[in-house]
Amino acid sequence: MEKNNQDNQIQIELSDEIAQGIYSNLAVISHSTSEFVIDFIRIVPGVPKAKVKSRIILTPEHTKRLFVALKDNIDKFEQQNGAIRLQAEPGFLPPIGGIGEA
Repeated sequence: MEKNNQDNQIQIELSDEIAQGIYSNLAVISHSTSEFVIDFIRIVPGVPKAKVKSRIILTPEHTKRLFVALKDNIDKFEQQNGAIRLQAEPGFLPPIGGIGEA
């Protein structure tokens, strides 16, 4: 049984460039019958144009798995740090919808 578990493990590599991450303060989510598209955008105050910094395309099943994983992590974060408050900032769009909505 132990050998079978080792055969099913995936080694994940993280390059130095990807490990740096990309900051995003807006996500736009759209979907079709076969996929969800999440565009991560960085809005800068006083700049009228914003660029998509990263686009992730997921199957509906993987999107649901991501939603469940995010919910679990948010719950754990809030247990340790208190509720995350959502509020609109001047010049920014107010929070709209969640991953479960499109």
